[in-house]
Amino acid sequence: MKQSRLHRLASVSLAALLALAGCSSTSDSNTGTGTEPTGNEGGAEQVTVSMHSWRVEDTEGYAKLIAAFEADNPGIKIDFKPFKATEYNTILNTALQSDSGPDILQLRPYAAGLTLAEAGYLEPLDNLPGINNFPKETLAVATGKDGKIYGVPLNLSTTQFYYNKQIFEENGLSEPQSWDELIATAQALKDKGITPIAFGAKEGWLLSLAHGVIAPGTYGGNAYVDKLLNGETDLKSPEFLRSIQRMQELIPYFPENYIGLDLNDQRTLFATGKAAMFINGNFELEGLLKLNPDLPLDFFPMPGDDGQKILTTWVDGSYAVNAKSKNKEAALKFMEYMTTTQFGQQFANEFKRISAVPGVSVDDPLVNKMSELAQNNSSSYLMVVHFTGGNPTTKQTLENALQGMYLGEMTPEQVVEEVQKSAETWFEPFKK
Repeated sequence: MKQSRLHRLASVSLAALLALAGCSSTSDSNTGTGTEPTGNEGGAEQVTVSMHSWRVEDTEGYAKLIAAFEADNPGIKIDFKPFKATEYNTILNTALQSDSGPDILQLRPYAAGLTLAEAGYLEPLDNLPGINNFPKETLAVATGKDGKIYGVPLNLSTTQFYYNKQIFEENGLSEPQSWDELIATAQALKDKGITPIAFGAKEGWLLSLAHGVIAPGTYGGNAYVDKLLNGETDLKSPEFLRSIQRMQELIPYFPENYIGLDLNDQRTLFATGKAAMFINGNFELEGLLKLNPDLPLDFFPMPGDDGQKILTTWVDGSYAVNAKSKNKEAALKFMEYMTTTQFGQQFANEFKRISAVPGVSVDDPLVNKMSELAQNNSSSYLMVVHFTGGNPTTKQTLENALQGMYLGEMTPEQVVEEVQKSAETWFEPFKK
């Protein structure tokens, strides 16, 4: 399979679990932040650095990561404050515009986050110790049009079908090897009175994420993505239309009230064994096991029409520093810490995700399985990596149109038409 830039990223960096690389210019990056700890000896006041995120579910884990940093830097306190993912952008933008934004902020991946850099809200990190150890493809997640780096990349995310092994075994089912087998598996579960797929249409981002799982196996992975980027095809192509039609074909296998279900509802349905499958990212792994530590969990990537199992991947955001931060020096120390092996190892172990930093490993078979597939059989998350431009973005347009389809107000053909029209307003290969 022809590899895109993101696939090459996975191959290069996942030899060491795709790490946020970084070695300090003044000390061993495997052991610390590379600068002398900032103490409060001699009566010096402690600096409190505010840090915002869209991952409320990560609060406990970040408390442990932050505690390790604060132990080495007793003069700095990190005040981590997460917000609901669907509200984060509005809260952050309002705060930045009123000069009351946090010192450190979690940056949305690619163009969606880099609009903040273009508006002058972010501090360039080109001189941050450790930042230049990242592969260029990794840094693309937070590299602006001016060529400057504005964020420390966090982790590689993947999307897949989770499934309940016990439910599958009890019903004589195995991992589907094709789209037709997936539909047959879902129908077999439905015939037994089991909800096949925990799914909801209330939150738009979950729809584009689900499409990100289903689409690569439908249109052929990175080979098709490269054609889009070269202007050899567009989003009205039969391949892309088929990916939307498949989103529609899954409707009979969703919960009856799926239109009103959000992420928490879907997660609970699956974690409690009331649904057999769940389409979501590797970032859900920790949360699922917190809800049910005994959940007999496994996953499979979307089986492709050509027999390949294609795992969707992308560099999932980064952390940036507010250009107007009054605690910039302390904030940059934490940014440097985020490039170290210490941070990367803790992050990987705590959150069960593919972290950063060369040499980081995780003793979790599911995470390792995701890593291996991401290295050998991955495709970039099309809407996040390449189609977050426009106003509203093409990604948002897809989400809104899919919601319309699930409400019975749009056909797959109309969804494709809307998405293509959006992309034509800004995506250079589509401009005529």
